[in-house]
Amino acid sequence: MNDIDKNRIIEMIKAGEKLPKEFIYKLFADEEDVFLFWNGRKEDITNIALPFHSIEHIDEPRKEKDKPQAAMFETDYRGRQLKGWTNKLIWGDNKLILSSLVNGALREEIEKEDGLKLIYIDPPFAVGADFGFSIEIAGETAEKKQTIIEEIAYRDTWGKGISSYLSMMYERLKLMHKLLSEDGSIYMHVDYRMISHLRILMDDIFGPNNFINEIIWKRGNHKKTENMYLISHDNILFYSKSEKYNFNPQFGAYEKDYIDKYYNNVDSDGRRYQVQGMYGKGTGPALYFGDKLIAPPKGLHWRWGQERINEAMTNGIIVFPKDGEGMPRFKDYLDDKSGVPIRTIWDDIYEVNSQANERVDYPTQKPESLLERIIKASSNEGDLIADFFCGSGTTAAVAEKLGRKWITTDLGRFSIHTARKRLIGVQRELQASGKDFRAFELLNLGKYERQFFMDDLTNGKRKAKEDLYVDLILEAYKAKRIDGHTHLHGHKAGRFINVGPLDVPVTQSRLMDIFEECRTKLYTQVDVLGFEFEMGLTPQFIQELKEKGVSVTLKYIPKDVFDKRAVEKGQVKFFDVAYLNTKEKIVSSPKGRLGGALTIELTDFVTHYTQDDIEDIQQSMRAGSKVVIEDGQIFKIEKDKNGIITRTVLTKNWFDWIDYWAIDFNYEDKKEIIKVKNDKGETEEKWTGNYLFENEWQSFRTKKTPTLEFTSVAYEYKKTGKYKVMVKVVDILGIDTSKIIEINIK
Repeated sequence: MNDIDKNRIIEMIKAGEKLPKEFIYKLFADEEDVFLFWNGRKEDITNIALPFHSIEHIDEPRKEKDKPQAAMFETDYRGRQLKGWTNKLIWGDNKLILSSLVNGALREEIEKEDGLKLIYIDPPFAVGADFGFSIEIAGETAEKKQTIIEEIAYRDTWGKGISSYLSMMYERLKLMHKLLSEDGSIYMHVDYRMISHLRILMDDIFGPNNFINEIIWKRGNHKKTENMYLISHDNILFYSKSEKYNFNPQFGAYEKDYIDKYYNNVDSDGRRYQVQGMYGKGTGPALYFGDKLIAPPKGLHWRWGQERINEAMTNGIIVFPKDGEGMPRFKDYLDDKSGVPIRTIWDDIYEVNSQANERVDYPTQKPESLLERIIKASSNEGDLIADFFCGSGTTAAVAEKLGRKWITTDLGRFSIHTARKRLIGVQRELQASGKDFRAFELLNLGKYERQFFMDDLTNGKRKAKEDLYVDLILEAYKAKRIDGHTHLHGHKAGRFINVGPLDVPVTQSRLMDIFEECRTKLYTQVDVLGFEFEMGLTPQFIQELKEKGVSVTLKYIPKDVFDKRAVEKGQVKFFDVAYLNTKEKIVSSPKGRLGGALTIELTDFVTHYTQDDIEDIQQSMRAGSKVVIEDGQIFKIEKDKNGIITRTVLTKNWFDWIDYWAIDFNYEDKKEIIKVKNDKGETEEKWTGNYLFENEWQSFRTKKTPTLEFTSVAYEYKKTGKYKVMVKVVDILGIDTSKIIEINIK
């Protein structure tokens, strides 16, 4: 920077003027550096460390068929086959997750596994990205929109332009860099819109010397465009953390080259040979030496043109005897290579087609063959790998099949649920083929994430925290604040509102306090809003309160309330708490043995979900149809050319709502222990007061098998006594509903 520039900067600062970008660059970077600057760039990153809560633990997939009752009491087949590390499927904001992995107690577990050897990410990069999904109901397709928090985190990030997207990615990539082992590497999947920016961003974080490749993935399909060339590829940036990184060369099939005529050629010794059309019935090339046919080696199934034959001879693939005697032959190079080395243009991997077994109908799903190549190239069996934009769970699914350990995360509830089903399916495949597999657990940051959001909103001012929290929830619920009440906080359309606590579930005793205040003041309707609800809040209990004069409705508070933009848009949705019913059957053990066996039948599921306002839709509809959710039913609304509107119920049966259900047959046998760091930086274990949900049996819908089983296999209890069983249902919107059943094994 010369003296003229320096004086100009001083004058502009004194005058309170904004500095041009080129001056900002010169102030903060060496002249030889390439520096990516954007509005809002911050060098500091989140260093919060929140404990992880276990939502579900999948130890081993259920057996596909029940054992005969005579053999029911013989052997306990449970227990995962591979001990040690448990794979992690984590739901939440990946910035907080990454920060907690870097700074929290789980970092020690990662380091014991020799750190993360590979990270693959496919972050959202489309301006109009839509992460909604479709639900098939009674032959119709219902569109489930992404939650507002997903919309804001992804699509609305682009509302501020590229700068907000770069800020989002920069902090996350810096945290990923901290997690990678020194010999680790990262692959980032991007498209034409952001490749130039993210390439410089990656150079900034990982260093330009650690850039390895830019891979061009030529998709099978192309994006329709006007006034420009058709777009038919994505880019994958490959960086390492250091100069010493793991890489296993990959090989692919040889190129196809069609020929329809004879070639007469002379080798270096003057001997003539020719390649003729096809060998056999289209199985490969025919190489003739004189009038003798030389068959290609096993595994070669392409046609060779003249250039390929010359290349084969040059590279020693066709070997001639040194003494001039005998026949030339193909070298069986398949012993040490599978084909030609993979280049940076990948045109042999196609997008997931509509009939593929791996297809899970997730909008951004990538083919397993793409991840298989990356994982094989940059990790070894037993290595720990990660994907922090999980999507449908492709990275984790392929990692499990290839014997790698994994961590994968996503913000979207439906993404996590899709991945959970897919990964259980992989466990089942491996189990059926006699291969080892590993347990995985579904985690989130739970109440600690909510506390973080509130601290961030209140700047840590504890005194104002409770009032601000209640105001925030009431504003999101579009209710008015009221004073002069002990347990009631707001009022909306004739109903009073109680805002449940931030950190603990809404309990039965809390509902009784609300009920007593309503009855004293002659209020007949109240909505109770909560993040979690005690398991004992059954439909029967709610019905009893109604019969005594107070109609109580329980509603879930969504994560969306913590984003001001979501609240201001008025788009936060509070879903009613659903209920499920079951029927239990206990079979006594044979004489001389203690215990018994239990089967559970799912018999009913009741919900009052509402996603769309049918009246508004009917008024704004043109001729056509739309599928909406209203008061626990899914309707198809049709409007003909004459303006006549008809409504057809698609959820004709209660089980149309259910996508997945699972059972823990002994819910209180394993406490939920979280690891936290104390003020001294030491890791401590604490019991949360909850128990782990051990997924011991499950049934769920897939594209291949869309039907559910409603009766579980029999579970054996080896001892008499009282047990608590938890049944969990995940509905077609991805929302969990649980029930605890108490049984007595005599």
